[in-house]
Amino acid sequence: MKMKVLAGARSSHQLIANLMFGAVACATIAACGGGNSVPAMLPASVTPSESPVAADAVYTNAKVVTVDGNSTIAQAIAVKDGKFLRVGSNDEALQHRGSATTVVDLKGRTVIPGLTDSHFHDAGGGPGVDLSKTRSLSELFAKVTEGAAKAAPGAVVVSNADWHEAQLAEQRLPTAAELEVAAPGVPVALVRGGHSMFLNTTALIKFGITTSTQVPAGGAIPKDAQGNLTGELTDAAKALAPLPAPPAVTVADLAAQQKVLNSYGLTSVRMPGITLATYRQLQELRDTRQATVRYSVLFRIANASGISPLATAGVKPLEGDEWVKVWGIKLGVDGGFEGGRMTKAYLDPLGAGGTYFGLQTMTQTAFDDTVLALNKQGWRAAVHAVGDAAVDQVLSGFEKANADKDLTKAGWAIEHAFVTRPDQYPKMKAMNLRLSVQDHLYLAAPVLKGYWGLDRASQVTPLKTYMDQGFLLALGTDSSVVPLNPFWVMYHFLSRETISAGVYGSNEAVTSREAVLRMITLNNAKLTDEEAIKGSIEQGKLADFVVLSADYMTIPDKQVESLKAYATFVGGTLVYKDPEFSL
Repeated sequence: MKMKVLAGARSSHQLIANLMFGAVACATIAACGGGNSVPAMLPASVTPSESPVAADAVYTNAKVVTVDGNSTIAQAIAVKDGKFLRVGSNDEALQHRGSATTVVDLKGRTVIPGLTDSHFHDAGGGPGVDLSKTRSLSELFAKVTEGAAKAAPGAVVVSNADWHEAQLAEQRLPTAAELEVAAPGVPVALVRGGHSMFLNTTALIKFGITTSTQVPAGGAIPKDAQGNLTGELTDAAKALAPLPAPPAVTVADLAAQQKVLNSYGLTSVRMPGITLATYRQLQELRDTRQATVRYSVLFRIANASGISPLATAGVKPLEGDEWVKVWGIKLGVDGGFEGGRMTKAYLDPLGAGGTYFGLQTMTQTAFDDTVLALNKQGWRAAVHAVGDAAVDQVLSGFEKANADKDLTKAGWAIEHAFVTRPDQYPKMKAMNLRLSVQDHLYLAAPVLKGYWGLDRASQVTPLKTYMDQGFLLALGTDSSVVPLNPFWVMYHFLSRETISAGVYGSNEAVTSREAVLRMITLNNAKLTDEEAIKGSIEQGKLADFVVLSADYMTIPDKQVESLKAYATFVGGTLVYKDPEFSL
């Protein structure tokens, strides 16, 4: 896509002013160490002509990737009352400099709209043994041993959730026996993402789980080739091992989490599956002026009756403002990596001789009844669906709801959509469904290859195909199921590189830098029906923007992986600054 560049010629008044003040300006940003050729900045001491509106701040000498309708590259921005007042050349922005305006020379740095995560749970970490930084089974076992040594007698040693076996050198899970060696006689439960936990032998005994334990519907209790329990409990089977409740999340916890989000350039997140209590806490963050992130929330319900508590609490569909807004309802119909419901069986041994197709966590009847009720009452749904059979279930239920009441203009969505089929796309398009997709393959590629084979795994989350089909695509991380890093998301979908397994599915790479950036900025605003107020750098929109450590538009693909937010602004306010960066 061709970029339109706004530069603007200097006026004679400004040139004379430069001479009067003896300014020595860089002819190009490259001469100042930035690397992008742009006109020199008007010296800060020059007073511009009177302007009807004075900005709070003007940021000059930047490469501003606006993501507007013309894919404009601008040079400067002026901010007033939390919104973009002017986007254009240095000269145009500096017309809005008044006596109290702060003028900042960004010295050639690239500026992008604030990043958005389409599917965010939490920033990771949290209570329990921290396995997020382990890179081998020996390191993992050492952490478990350390946690067991600190545990109170009889207490279950629980891990945090943001780790995955693909990050380990061995690229496999620990067994119940191995965890027992690491913590003999101490019950251990390693929680991973939102779908699995892994118990040692002592914990299996504690919870009375044996080879003859009945497997709950929508769950799995895997066994090894010898018929022994591996220690894994998946989805509904996790209920067999009730763990101690973690400490309640506080408003202070959420405020601290915002700092982590801002450090990655994230200014908005869409949170699927929150509780009413969390919603009230987010509103408290807003009302006490502590919010530095904008939230779009989805409530998790088990069935149609779950709508009633929301109505009783006075919560209405789509209520809220620019800080906290209700998107709708989150549902789920299958499992995660190890439980995505497919029309083609998993590979052995997990495939159990061609009999394992993943998990159905909600029956078709229950799902149909729920989405029908949601649609009748003005709610919209976003549904977790990993495998193509799960997508079939979603489409069937959505079609029944749509037949009862048109939902094509309401913006219903599918979350994840790892594996789909071309025959599903016409139905998705007919209902104008939106897709919220994430970079799970970046981390989990070798494991997914083991579950589904290389052909299937290499095509997980076929972003280019989805883009060619014309779907609205919004990108995210699914943190803490996978690590929180929007730049990893961008790198993966540009290159299809993975952390430990090379390129998977190069045919699905989206090589347009601007297109990928649009999917993690403006398209997310479209997903939440807020494109009129945010998602791009345009006059009148909320001044959410990020100063990057390097030029995203031109650096080699590999360097996108290590991009950093040097400064993050929300509503024109600086909410994060990297220690290496000076404003």
